Amino acid sequence: MNLPDYNFLSAPLWLVTILHIVTLTLHFVAMNFLFGGMFVLLFGKLDDKWQNPVVRRFVQLFPTALAATVTLGVAPLLFLQLVYHKQAYAASIVSGWLWLFIVVAVIVAYYFLYGAAFSSRGGGRRVPLFLGISLLLLAYVSWVYSTVFAMAERPDLYRLLYAANQSGAVANPDAGAWGFRWLHMLSGAVTVGAFCVGLLGRNDENVYKLGRGFYLWGMAVSIVLGLAYMMTLGEALLPLMRSIAIWLILVSLVLSLGSLHFFFKKKFLGAGAMLFVSLLSMVVIRHVLRLIVLRGEFDPATTPVSPQWSVFGIFLVCFVVAIGTVWYMLRLFLGDRARATGG
Repeated sequence: MNLPDYNFLSAPLWLVTILHIVTLTLHFVAMNFLFGGMFVLLFGKLDDKWQNPVVRRFVQLFPTALAATVTLGVAPLLFLQLVYHKQAYAASIVSGWLWLFIVVAVIVAYYFLYGAAFSSRGGGRRVPLFLGISLLLLAYVSWVYSTVFAMAERPDLYRLLYAANQSGAVANPDAGAWGFRWLHMLSGAVTVGAFCVGLLGRNDENVYKLGRGFYLWGMAVSIVLGLAYMMTLGEALLPLMRSIAIWLILVSLVLSLGSLHFFFKKKFLGAGAMLFVSLLSMVVIRHVLRLIVLRGEFDPATTPVSPQWSVFGIFLVCFVVAIGTVWYMLRLFLGDRARATGG
């Protein structure tokens, strides 16, 4: 019996790569809004915080934000598994139980986000508890992703770990490979979340100042952690500096600082555009680094291509419709909020 061949790409590599980078960036936007927004609201100081109408509206948007995060996260995960299926599968098997618990963590977090949204309408006393639980669960999800995908870039490591223990409950022991990477991602999420807090609270000076403070310090911490992560790359650092990534790092840094400048002047359109392009640049840098780290073990350019254009056409149509729907919903939300506040 001839088994079906799975070792091929259903579209040209350049197209899969572009779609992966774009969809992953959009996923990060939704995820950062959610995780960073919760972090800022939980740890920021604001008088009558949970009774503030802007904060209450923000909290009520969190369940939808989680749904958008999950929806926008499916496509980049599938594109990653399409190209790096052997590496991603092997690493997720080593940490199988940790990986499977992601589903449970997201469902429970979703439940508590709805609890926070409903509680915000009745005084908000339980909101910090519900948001705190959701934040911890989503931090766990991000930790598993960081550790598993860092392991996927180390074939020698997951071979060694699986040979020693097949329980599926093994976490990546190489904290140097994922520690600063994970913390950099979390601090970046706080930065983007702070931008969103300032944007939605632009007509409330106290809320705007709250977002501004976290935006400034979140960006500073994110830059420091990003540099610290680069110092842990070892032999991959020099090839990274010789690639296009060095220019993207410079572009990302300049745009981030420019975004900060425009944010302080309340020019949110320019600040948001710069922040988005900076985030997109970081995703491309991460892609380049993955290719460098896997060099000698796997080259996706050698994978045969057998196009399935009908399937990709359906995906693109659904993707465009989904993005348009999310954009329309955001316009309705922001427009309704502006009318409610008289802004």
